[in-house]
Amino acid sequence: MKLIEATEKDIPLIQDLARKSWESAYVGIISTEQIEYMLSEMYSTKEIFDHLQNPNYHYYLILDENNNSFEGFIGYEHGYEKGTTKLHRIYLVPESKGKGFGKRALDFLKNKVSESDDSRIILNVNKENSAKNFYESQGYRVYNEVVLDIGRNFVMDDYQMELLIHDKMT
Repeated sequence: MKLIEATEKDIPLIQDLARKSWESAYVGIISTEQIEYMLSEMYSTKEIFDHLQNPNYHYYLILDENNNSFEGFIGYEHGYEKGTTKLHRIYLVPESKGKGFGKRALDFLKNKVSESDDSRIILNVNKENSAKNFYESQGYRVYNEVVLDIGRNFVMDDYQMELLIHDKMT
């Protein structure tokens, strides 16, 4: 597995990987209408382009070198809050789940955070998403619950999770 920093030319690939992942991950958790709305808002070309212009926001594509195929991506932002990196997005296509890509991407993120001034990683995960168990297996813990109004009468009902980077704590 290799992580490759994404650029503007990768926006269509990120959008395609997001759609493939979301159509698997969120069916039965949120409505098809909400999935379409969130993909159109959160993964619009303008939204991703704006992220790529932010020097603290990074997208990496997850490449399976054995098959020469892109299996997903990770998007995170250093300095989201004081001392905190936010993992905004980590998605894998359904066929690649359970093969270690997610764990290795989170390890990659921990290394990137260790190289920054941050000492904490936070993320939101839908309360019904089984990914919560995966994050807990990687050392993340729930520290809050939120219901966020995202427009058009849709909400995100999430756990907020965190991981403290212990070698950075004083």
